[in-house]
Amino acid sequence: MTRLPEFSLSFFRPRYWLLWLGILILRCLVLLPYPLLCRIGCGLGRLGLRIMSRRVNIARRNLELCFPDLAKDEQEKLLIKNFESVGMGVIETGMAWFWSDARIRKWFTVTGYEHMEKARSGQRGVLLIGMHFLTLELGARIFGMLNPGIGVYRPNNNALFDWLQTRGRLRSNKTMLDRYDLKGMIRALKQDEIIWYAPDHDYGAQNSVFVPFFQVPDAATTAGSYMLVRGARPAVVPFVPRRLPDQKGYELIILADISEELAGREKEFVATRMNQTIEEAIRLAPEQYMWLHRRFKTRPPGRESFYSKK
Repeated sequence: MTRLPEFSLSFFRPRYWLLWLGILILRCLVLLPYPLLCRIGCGLGRLGLRIMSRRVNIARRNLELCFPDLAKDEQEKLLIKNFESVGMGVIETGMAWFWSDARIRKWFTVTGYEHMEKARSGQRGVLLIGMHFLTLELGARIFGMLNPGIGVYRPNNNALFDWLQTRGRLRSNKTMLDRYDLKGMIRALKQDEIIWYAPDHDYGAQNSVFVPFFQVPDAATTAGSYMLVRGARPAVVPFVPRRLPDQKGYELIILADISEELAGREKEFVATRMNQTIEEAIRLAPEQYMWLHRRFKTRPPGRESFYSKK
């Protein structure tokens, strides 16, 4: 069972002072008007493009692998936009953790909410398929304001940050579960809860299957979603928190339930269909996806790495 982090007086030790300072700066920063925050976020992203060379190379490689039909100059334009979104992701984390409900409501609209209403009318749990968009913290806060649920997360190695992110995420949701706590997820789904689950990162060869993702035919994809679908038979509803252009705010896009397609199917089919769903979502806002992670780190035995070791 997942044990959530608790506040500790040890967080006032000198080792945490720099993090406290960063959080204080972020807390003050998000008091500014949203259009100004957009300019600051994009500026942070362009700065990151200059100093985060390793992450830039990873993102560039991921874009080459996933969008090989794009001309090189188009890939570079997408890379720049993506790092502007990285900067905005920092700002949006502060917005998610510190903005009031009233202020958040001013800046988002919802599309496709009827899919969630239909899923909830079936009196069963909902596996809410989130993806690692750079808007994910704010997206989870927005969705929780509409339908509070249970988040799935990786505990942070920094105890203070782990407490801070959990506290921020619980502003509009019920609780959190460790991403390896599959029994807890299945139990919650059987109790008709909503579970926010992201199946789109590389979690290693163990408990993964190699199936296509974009133009990569053998991407390591977690089999966790298969076990959740088989074990709890929930509705499976994807959603996308998309940042709108021209500083207009956000659109929460809720897509149709795909559970009927997955019922009774083998794990390779479920993983492939999940990846197709994630691809469809990413194409709605490709510049806002978290390309700076090594999504294709795990390779089949004997295959070379996609990423330079330099």
